[in-house]
Amino acid sequence: MVINTNMAAITAANNLNKSTSSLNESLAKLSSGSKIVNPSDDPAGLAESITLSAQIGQTSAANDNVSNAVSFLQTQDGYLQQVGSALDQMSTLAVEAQDVTKTNTERADYQAEFNTLAGYITDTGTKSFNGVSLFAGTTLAVTTDGEGDTFKMAGINLSASAYTTATAADISTTTGAASALTTVTAAITQLATDRATVGASEERLTYTGNELGVLQDNLTAANSKITDVDVAKESTSYAKYQILVQSGTSMLAQANQNSQYALKLLQ
Repeated sequence: MVINTNMAAITAANNLNKSTSSLNESLAKLSSGSKIVNPSDDPAGLAESITLSAQIGQTSAANDNVSNAVSFLQTQDGYLQQVGSALDQMSTLAVEAQDVTKTNTERADYQAEFNTLAGYITDTGTKSFNGVSLFAGTTLAVTTDGEGDTFKMAGINLSASAYTTATAADISTTTGAASALTTVTAAITQLATDRATVGASEERLTYTGNELGVLQDNLTAANSKITDVDVAKESTSYAKYQILVQSGTSMLAQANQNSQYALKLLQ
């Protein structure tokens, strides 16, 4: 039995330090909700988590881009539906103006309505979405993933000759009305093609958006497995370390009493 070196106390103190450190780490994980509080907790997992977090952010941004593009297309189609209604009425006016029982004065009234509808179509061609022209005919490249791949979204041009010829038509005479019907019919055919183009692009981007949503969920789940703490498991570890700290403290106090026993031998 020695006095200067109390190995029991030293051993107990070392074990107590380890238990206290583990307890603090467990407490930090539970309070933060993360398994990786410090890089040293899981260096490889941290590196993988950083990569996954970047991919999640990129995928989310791409999904936002796709959603905005779909909104752009839906706005386009909303306008085109109204343009279609205007063209339908213009074709009706062109047929009515060919009625030989009508006077030129009556045809002038039809012409006034025809011009109003034509003006509406022309004005629609100037509309924009968030500052981007809806009907300039420009092809737009939509980012479809976190790697920068794009989908070429075909542009729609309401200044195309099929539309401008129809809006410039004159139905003030029977001959002009017959010619106008031909041009308006051609514009309706062009509109059908344009709406089909918009619909195809919207369908394609909707599928892409759904795909990106699933990918984002899977990436998030993978990152969660690496970084998120299992509360049930960690709570069990926390309880264990609490017991170890309490017992270690008690044993250290007991070990420190050993030197007192040595002093009794000197009495």
